Amino acid sequence: MANEYDVVVVGAGTGGYVAAIRAAQLGLKVAVVERQKALGGTCLIWGCIPTKALLEHAHALKVAQSAKEWGLTGIDPAGVSIDMVAVHARKDKMVSGLTGGIEMLFKKNKIDWIKGSARLTGKQGVEVTLHDPSTGSGQGGATQSLTATKEIIVATGSAPRSVPGIEVDRKKIIFSDEAIHLPYVPKSIAIMGSGAVGVEFASIFKSYGSEVTVIELLPRLVPGEDEAVSAELERTFKKRGIKVLTGSKVTAARTGAKGVELEVETAGKSQKLSYDLLLVATGRGPVTEGLGAEALGVKMDRGYVVVDSLFKTSVPGISAIGDVITMGGPHYQLAHVSSMEGIVLAERIAGHAVQPINYDHVPRCTYTEPEIGSVGLTEAQAKQQGHDVRVGTFPFRALARARMAGETDGFVKIVAEKKYDEVLGVHIIGPRSTELIAEAVMALRMEVTVEELIRTIHAHPTMSEAVGEAAHAAHGAAIHL
Repeated sequence: MANEYDVVVVGAGTGGYVAAIRAAQLGLKVAVVERQKALGGTCLIWGCIPTKALLEHAHALKVAQSAKEWGLTGIDPAGVSIDMVAVHARKDKMVSGLTGGIEMLFKKNKIDWIKGSARLTGKQGVEVTLHDPSTGSGQGGATQSLTATKEIIVATGSAPRSVPGIEVDRKKIIFSDEAIHLPYVPKSIAIMGSGAVGVEFASIFKSYGSEVTVIELLPRLVPGEDEAVSAELERTFKKRGIKVLTGSKVTAARTGAKGVELEVETAGKSQKLSYDLLLVATGRGPVTEGLGAEALGVKMDRGYVVVDSLFKTSVPGISAIGDVITMGGPHYQLAHVSSMEGIVLAERIAGHAVQPINYDHVPRCTYTEPEIGSVGLTEAQAKQQGHDVRVGTFPFRALARARMAGETDGFVKIVAEKKYDEVLGVHIIGPRSTELIAEAVMALRMEVTVEELIRTIHAHPTMSEAVGEAAHAAHGAAIHL
């Protein structure tokens, strides 16, 4: 039958499209339902890729503004500014090239893209309200029914969410979706939330010339990171002129002709602050409205789809992956997590023997200035779990390569267990952290000891030397410190 498939995937983000490709590679007939105009989902169209493109432009601006230090002539640092039209043109070109690449992969793997919105009609049935591919709007209510003989995969992802009492008008009070397309540099901007999204946009807008304030309810920035990393990020933010209000709550936000008026409460004291824009970066919620999963008996929790360790829902024949799921424990809303879940699920559907993902080994990357890369237990978590902990820290300022690059803020911190010397966590803040963390992820997966890291030769001069030196430091013998 033309509309019969082995697997129907609902959503073409980094979880859905990867699951589709892997399933097709394993010989399954696959269809993907996606309602956006392009493939790639939040990461590629609204999140990871466009924001990192904006950060690369910020880095280029920083170099131009420091032209004299770098020996560049013919550049007047005082006259250097950012052209947002050109920035967005380059960003959009990169995004369109990558989304087009996914379309090519779909064709290569004979995956059908059904353009529209999906509703589950049974454990094997999906009804698609078709969209005009050029506009993304409906085609007069036209529908198409699909059958999945093996599995339906729900990969509908997440969307930004606000907090009670803060109404997002998407003009002066905005989400990240609006921030990545902002056609101008605001004179001032407040950012609610200091997770990855909040601090990345703080870095972007400060680099572009905005006055930036980060407001965080909890006592420290990036509260999911090691406390030492949080302290270093706050130090570097303040050095750059980014105002930080931790332990603070926005109690009211009102838009007016001149911008946004905020009431912010800190330690029981309230203050009124004014900004051109307020960016709400307080988290993301699941996209399941209209999906029809709950009506079929799929167990849900606050809008999330409940799954087991191999992504099975409570209804046989329906699985879910990515930002839309909950597993009863920590689950990171990260593109690389969704992709790995997609691969594991596709292989399970195809009959391969698979193992659950170890979420303790998920790398966490934050593309601020300086960058953050981390994996495993923080020092506090390791102690809470009863480990006898040893720690080694090495600053980037002691590295020749960091000095060459003019990026000397930050450090590598290794958290290890004393008795067996096993590495429990690695926390990096500084240049190239999001690249350096890959070595640490492999170290945790292979249950590497600090001694083994010490005996691993790190090339000179590189940023990676900081990892080896931090291992030496954990044994009380850093060479260059």
